[in-house]
Amino acid sequence: MVNLTGKTEIVNADEKNLRKAAEIIKNGGLVVFPTETGYGLGANALDKNAVKKIYEAKGRPHDNPLIVHVSNPEDIYKYAEVTEIADKIIKKFIPAPLTLVLKKKGSELNAACKLDTVAIRVPANNTARKLIELAGAPIAAPSANLSGKPSPTNAEHIIKDLNGKVNMIICGENCEIGLESTVISFNPDESINILRSGSITREMLCEFKIRELRAPTERPVSPGIKYTHYSPDAPLYILSGSDEKIMDFVKEEAMNKKTGFLCFDENLKYPEDNNIIALSIGSKNNLKEQAKNLFNALNKFNVFGVDIIYSVEPARIEIGEAIYNRLIKAAGGKVINL
Repeated sequence: MVNLTGKTEIVNADEKNLRKAAEIIKNGGLVVFPTETGYGLGANALDKNAVKKIYEAKGRPHDNPLIVHVSNPEDIYKYAEVTEIADKIIKKFIPAPLTLVLKKKGSELNAACKLDTVAIRVPANNTARKLIELAGAPIAAPSANLSGKPSPTNAEHIIKDLNGKVNMIICGENCEIGLESTVISFNPDESINILRSGSITREMLCEFKIRELRAPTERPVSPGIKYTHYSPDAPLYILSGSDEKIMDFVKEEAMNKKTGFLCFDENLKYPEDNNIIALSIGSKNNLKEQAKNLFNALNKFNVFGVDIIYSVEPARIEIGEAIYNRLIKAAGGKVINL
């Protein structure tokens, strides 16, 4: 087994380092690696002790299942029972930032918290798929952050939280999507459930019958359902109202505390206030830019040490549904209507 008490290696994503990372995975260690959605904290999904280390490093609840990453679509059929509808979705989308919750084949995988289902995906990121291929095993990999905190989309965030807790951090490109994968499950009537929204949007899945999600169960079948997620260090509130009302509110609040303001580019035109730290996630009409920048901004507020954070409300269409999902979870459901 790999010794976790040693120094974490921080490397770039070249062939030599990917082969070294694969050996770490094979020997029961932990490797942080980039995907298109965010950075993942990976271990061999066939190794019970290695998977246990993921939970320990993150401080993650042990009933919160992990997503299993495989290197090609054919491997999904090896580890899961693929329904007719799932087969159509695999052929249409995958590789993609899309996770399928399917009935598990056998008992090899150790990432499903004793469930009879597995959450499984094929990353669209070449570095991630190459690492999985070299490791010769499926890789269980949640986001590479401390449990409940904003997901990391660049290596700087990870080094702060996990240096000394993992064997290797692979510093690849910043993640092009920025939000975790869409997660879907399947029903006997050939409908699907969207368990977690992402860049594979409701609109993109509209040719399939979508059943509205029921209340979360005590035993979640995928990440992002039961527990608080994405929360920055300071309390976060979503503000719903006109730009003018939002700015008046934020300025008034900033009279008494160091205030973070998560906003759009268009909000930056307002006069600056020394007690307001304003970070834009992009233009109001550019949802992809907002998704890519969201977690980076939430992590930056931790560095600035603000007392409270107020956020504008994104449009809940297309990937905006996923942006709002992450924000409302980060805020613990707190919305102020102005």
